[in-house]
Amino acid sequence: MMKRICLLLIALSVSVASFCDNSQEEARRIFEDAYNQVFGPQGCTLHYDVNLVGVYKTEGTIWYKGKKSKFEDKKVIQWNDGVTAYGLFKKKKTIEIYDVQSGKHDKYGSKFKFTLDDFDYSMESGGENIVITLKQRSGAKGTVKQAKVALDARTHSPKYAKIKVALFWANIRITDFKSGGISDNIFVFPRGSYGEGYRYIDKR
Repeated sequence: MMKRICLLLIALSVSVASFCDNSQEEARRIFEDAYNQVFGPQGCTLHYDVNLVGVYKTEGTIWYKGKKSKFEDKKVIQWNDGVTAYGLFKKKKTIEIYDVQSGKHDKYGSKFKFTLDDFDYSMESGGENIVITLKQRSGAKGTVKQAKVALDARTHSPKYAKIKVALFWANIRITDFKSGGISDNIFVFPRGSYGEGYRYIDKR
């Protein structure tokens, strides 16, 4: 009898482990689909509302396409063509120029470093959303420690993210999301539109 009970417990533990593995694989697969909608070669655009609790608040629109990006909020517009970044500070009418490889152009974005292999994944689904939870694995070198990401249950497009970096949390609400159809021209700094009256500061 004891032998049968032990065999039953072993079989049950294997089944639970298999279920957990499958669940984690499915959660990662869904998250990767959302990630690729944002950062894939087709490009995307979205409106963001960010609150880095106790540190920084902003909202604006951003465009991504591979290594290229552009964002605009009330104070700043930045164009990144993959090689050079131009930051326009509206009030001061100054334009700072950076080498993208230096990372100095992206003060806040550079804090969110991770790879997809950094995490264990789990998910909850219900209604219109799927919520993916990411917990950093031991030994991972990324700066993102934990995250909860709400995705549209049908399309897997992102709707909301809560991300822990070091000791603070960033809350990001996402609206007006569109994946694909992003022209490379969006990321090119229109120098002709910012001539007289603007001061250029080259920080390369």
